[in-house]
Amino acid sequence: GIQTSCAQSSPSQGCCSEPSPGWRRPKLECGFHSGDLLVQNALFTGDLDMVQKYFTKSSAINLIIETRGDVLRWTSSKRGLWSLSYEQELTTPLHITAGRGYTECLRLLLLRGAAVDLAPGGRTALHEACAAASAACARLLLRAGADPEAVSEQGHRPLHLCKTSRPVPHRCVQQLLQHGASVNSQTEEEQDTALHVASRHGLAEHVQLLLRHGAQLELRNKEGQTPLNAACAQQHQPQDMDRYYRVCQLLVESGASVNAEDRDRQHPLHLACKNANAQIAELLLARGANVNVMNYGGNTALHNILQVAAYRRGHRPELVVRALLNHGAVRVWPGSLLKVRGLGERGRL
Repeated sequence: GIQTSCAQSSPSQGCCSEPSPGWRRPKLECGFHSGDLLVQNALFTGDLDMVQKYFTKSSAINLIIETRGDVLRWTSSKRGLWSLSYEQELTTPLHITAGRGYTECLRLLLLRGAAVDLAPGGRTALHEACAAASAACARLLLRAGADPEAVSEQGHRPLHLCKTSRPVPHRCVQQLLQHGASVNSQTEEEQDTALHVASRHGLAEHVQLLLRHGAQLELRNKEGQTPLNAACAQQHQPQDMDRYYRVCQLLVESGASVNAEDRDRQHPLHLACKNANAQIAELLLARGANVNVMNYGGNTALHNILQVAAYRRGHRPELVVRALLNHGAVRVWPGSLLKVRGLGERGRL
């Protein structure tokens, strides 16, 4: 469901900028009509010959295209009636080719004057290339002058969108850092750094590269999490346990605090035990993690693993329990510790 809107946006219109009052989108003589299937096919399939044919004029290069997204949202009409409809998204030929890795089409559009930082839908073409892990497209856009620090409508910089585990995924990160992206910039809402994002997604190569470029280990996000907290908190399948262990190992060996607590006073050990990852628990304990510290709810790491053991059998939760006991975990049911302490205090009165 794609509708091509023959409209031209000013190349100077930056990311998330608002048009001036009374601004009207000018009509564009583009040589094809709205909804032309041949034009759509050329862009969405990366047909270089057809792109050359249809995008000859400089005015057509920055064509605004309205697409139907995959997300259903409730919308209301002027009469107050609510209905479910697909979210409409605005994009451009540059965004489409960058997001699909069509490097030759992208190169053609750039050579013909495409506005590299245009963001009619709230993200630049560089955001799209990084979200798709297309390092070749990211490199072309950066060389054409794309802003590596452009902030999207959602408050993300391109570096924050590098979170895929595809083959050689860190090349987009490498390109951005080489062109001046700030390694410690934070998202506007969650306040995540790129290191938080990479750690949460279990991307060891990203983490290694970011640390090499000076990523800070103790920066906290909105939830009070450090990157180590974020890695330990992320749920993962048994086949991903080694990947997350490698991330935590890199962070800890680089000096990350194993006793950093978030807003709920949860330490990395609490979080690792919730996810029943024995390798990470052993790593943290070996580095001095406090085995009996309580979180805001009064639970210790042992309490957390006992709560999840029944439905995380594939993770071998018994290994976590053994590691905790071997490092001195209190053997009574952790949830009763406060009651036991309270009785003791009353007995002394």
